[in-house]
Amino acid sequence: MTLRIGIIGVGTMGSDHAKRLSTRINGATLAGVCDLIPERAQKMADLYGAKVYATGKDLIDSPDIDAVVVATLPHETHEQFVLEAIKQKKYVLSEKPLTTSAAGCRRVVDAEIAGGKRLVQVGFMRRFDQGYQEIKQAIQNKTYGEPLLIHCAHRNEDTPLNYNSDMAIVETAIHEVDVLHWLLGEDYDSVFCFLPKKQTRYTHKGLHDPQIIEMDTKSGVHIDLEVFVCNHMGYDINCRVVCEEGEIALHTPQNTIVKVAESERESIPNDFTVRFKEAYDREMQAFVDGINADQLTGPTSWDGLIACVTCDALFASRDEGGVRKKIELPETPSFFQEQ
Repeated sequence: MTLRIGIIGVGTMGSDHAKRLSTRINGATLAGVCDLIPERAQKMADLYGAKVYATGKDLIDSPDIDAVVVATLPHETHEQFVLEAIKQKKYVLSEKPLTTSAAGCRRVVDAEIAGGKRLVQVGFMRRFDQGYQEIKQAIQNKTYGEPLLIHCAHRNEDTPLNYNSDMAIVETAIHEVDVLHWLLGEDYDSVFCFLPKKQTRYTHKGLHDPQIIEMDTKSGVHIDLEVFVCNHMGYDINCRVVCEEGEIALHTPQNTIVKVAESERESIPNDFTVRFKEAYDREMQAFVDGINADQLTGPTSWDGLIACVTCDALFASRDEGGVRKKIELPETPSFFQEQ
């Protein structure tokens, strides 16, 4: 069976998914698109032979659409479309964040539980990245002993003028919040966020750049994360896990190293669609395969809630001048324990 998938929102991320579905994913086809900018939707439809829908609800409700990808901006809009997909009993892949608050995630979780079936996969694509998967295997196997410290950096080359300090947490740092929770297989105990006095000259109104985050897990693993989104260097993602008997770290994928002008250079990707192309492919293929098997295996709406609870605590820590905040998670519903 070839799944007919519709995409709501075909900007940078949505158009990347449109190409992915149309050229690199087995068992699915791009059947419909919708966007607030009609010309953008029409361009995608013309490129890939899809139908244009006037609204996201029209796309979800259509009998010609089997499953949905939500890639809309602003991210607050994810919730309404995910809830509509659940109502129509259709599988839905929501780009991260699932919503921008723990309360919104809770509404999605409750709707999914009430429907009695797991239908939501959240777009935490780093779980599908080979480097992170190798780190997780090493941690699980205790190849280098117990993990003790994790040093991370999430650096973007630049950001648009509407990007603000909150986005640096709930749209950017949320990737590390999720993937480190997954890598270690344990909950966070407390988090801390503060704003260094000195900022880059490339920042803009509403954005404090960089920001520093610290997180401690229940077992005592200490994590530090630099979030620097106007670094004018490239899309640079770092993760070094320091264990009792060694260290394991990510290496940015590239095909070549250049030696020139008395130097040796490795390229840094300019954006996330380049750095995590293969991870996004694996994520989408897992979504399609999960639908065909009638059991999703990717990140759940409960994972989305955990990430937003943590981000809400980081907001509170930052806004209160760097006060460490405890993470208070509700008990995991059996609905998600069984998945």
